[in-house]
Amino acid sequence: MTVAFLVAPEGTEQVELTSPWQTVLDHGGTPRLVSTELGEVRAFHHLDRADPFMVDAAVADVSAADFDALVLPGGVANPDFLRTDPRAVEFVAGFFARGKPVAVICHGPWTLVEADVVRDRTLTSWPSLRTDLDNAGAHWVDREVVVCTNGPNILVSSRKPDDLPAFDRALVTAFAA
Repeated sequence: MTVAFLVAPEGTEQVELTSPWQTVLDHGGTPRLVSTELGEVRAFHHLDRADPFMVDAAVADVSAADFDALVLPGGVANPDFLRTDPRAVEFVAGFFARGKPVAVICHGPWTLVEADVVRDRTLTSWPSLRTDLDNAGAHWVDREVVVCTNGPNILVSSRKPDDLPAFDRALVTAFAA
């Protein structure tokens, strides 16, 4: 299984990238880092700069058809940047159009809102996104992890880094389905 991890050039919460990435590797999958441009992306520990990571592919050069699943890490700046990039939004929407599983954590659902793929879906997120998700037609709940099958694909969501163990277990199950 080849899993796309879509991130902005900077602002991704590092642990929300590295923990699911390692989980995909541990279960025999192939994670690939996709961003809006080639080169390095810079992760963050909340507001502090963290490690750089090399991008495998630019979002303009790939499509959802090239992958089996998608992970959208959070971090405040990361999805805020991605939702303003039409190619990133189209890439995300492609996974829903093709019925492929998507896992999203923390502030990551902002990109889903922009892709208009949360209507009638149940999900969770960082609490400050609740109004945005409600306004986009989603049903927001405050739970460690939510697996929504009410739609064209499986959608796994979690609230924050503390939820990563449950998130990682759920995404492995969803991606294997």
